[in-house]
Amino acid sequence: MRLQKISKTSFLIATTLLTLLITACYPDHNQSTFDPQGPVAKSQLDLFWWIFWGGLVVFVLVEGALVYAMIKFRVRSESDIPAQTHGNTRLEIIWTAVPALLLLIIMVPTINGLFYMYEAPKLHQANHVLEVIGHQWWFEFRYPDPNDPEKEIVTANEVYIPVGYPVPLNLDSVDVIHSFWVPKLAGKTDMVPGEGNYMWFQADVPGEYYGQCAEYCGTSHANMKFKVIAVSEPDFKSWLQVQSNPALESSDHLVQEGAGVFKSAGCTGCHATKTVVNKGSKGRVGPNLAHVASRRNLAAGMLRNSDENGSVNDALLQKNLRTWLQDPNEVKPGNLMSSGAQVYTDPDKKLTEEQISQLVHYLSSLK
Repeated sequence: MRLQKISKTSFLIATTLLTLLITACYPDHNQSTFDPQGPVAKSQLDLFWWIFWGGLVVFVLVEGALVYAMIKFRVRSESDIPAQTHGNTRLEIIWTAVPALLLLIIMVPTINGLFYMYEAPKLHQANHVLEVIGHQWWFEFRYPDPNDPEKEIVTANEVYIPVGYPVPLNLDSVDVIHSFWVPKLAGKTDMVPGEGNYMWFQADVPGEYYGQCAEYCGTSHANMKFKVIAVSEPDFKSWLQVQSNPALESSDHLVQEGAGVFKSAGCTGCHATKTVVNKGSKGRVGPNLAHVASRRNLAAGMLRNSDENGSVNDALLQKNLRTWLQDPNEVKPGNLMSSGAQVYTDPDKKLTEEQISQLVHYLSSLK
């Protein structure tokens, strides 16, 4: 009775885990690799299915042979003495050669896939090379300035790309190993400090694609998110032109007071409010905040500012800014702002509610 109970419990646990596993692979999930929306992701999924079905055939054959042997050569009585076999050269050659052949067959499409991933099509390649830099715990993106080849346009945590165009990415990190991953567009690629890496992707359908750091990188690794927003080429060019210009200045006295607090509180030590920088120049410690009020998310994807259509909701934006400024560590544990900025480490310099309101008005004006 006890063994039956344990067996039943084990079956229920196994069934539950299998159900959860299948649910995790559901293609409608934001980070599912089973719903590819670009050629790189499709190529990788095709390789996965090819290996999966091939592996399934091998599994069935091996398990079938095992079950057959268990039944065919089982002990039928205690007096039976089975035939004693001491090796079979022919069988040993077969079960060594066949797996080796299968591995060689798998190797060919795998290597082809690797070369495909690392060789972006030449079409329009020079216009859209992106520099991607990993930080704890956010992503910095740099575009070539269309108005000046010696300049770059810097933004953070949201990357716009034109639909239907291959986008090459140069990957790097300033602190620890990160990994750049947009499941619906391409598999993950590591970002190693001082060791540049490379990949490319392409979105065939307009939309918002979820990205994530896929290499454990510290306390808020799970909170290191970003978005890839694929738009038409005219919309992309329009967005890039807006990003190359300074944010619109406001005459509102609260905004101007907030700009003063932004400087006096030391925010400029880690955050820039202009997007155009010299090509290859070293970035700030924190995300670039120029046009931060036009972003759909704050805190590397932790706080959403936009509605279902992707339009930024000003009331939600201001609420999120206030939430972040009041206690960044509550939103993203371990972030450098909480542990390094004097307004959070020195009780005598703590931001007042009035200063927070002024900062909220200033930051929400940066569009």
